[in-house]
Amino acid sequence: MSRPERKTAIERLRERAEQAIQPEGGYLFAQIADAVAARRAERGLSQRELAELTGTTQSAIARLERGGRPPRIDTLLRIADALDCDLAVELRPRK
Repeated sequence: MSRPERKTAIERLRERAEQAIQPEGGYLFAQIADAVAARRAERGLSQRELAELTGTTQSAIARLERGGRPPRIDTLLRIADALDCDLAVELRPRK
């Protein structure tokens, strides 16, 4: 009998993050995606321009804005900086 494969901490974190639901009922990453898209539009930037400012590709920005894939924290930090925003990450006790 073989041992089950152990997940890395990042894999466990990614799974939990993908399942995280905000109190309003929306998914966490969908809310982040909406916020990025809205702020980008407020600043009059195209996806390509935001990508250039953050050192990524236009397609990566498009995926993020669609909520297609959870972004990495370092990517979000660069995006927040480019959009003149603070990134707030919060841990709250479960109810």
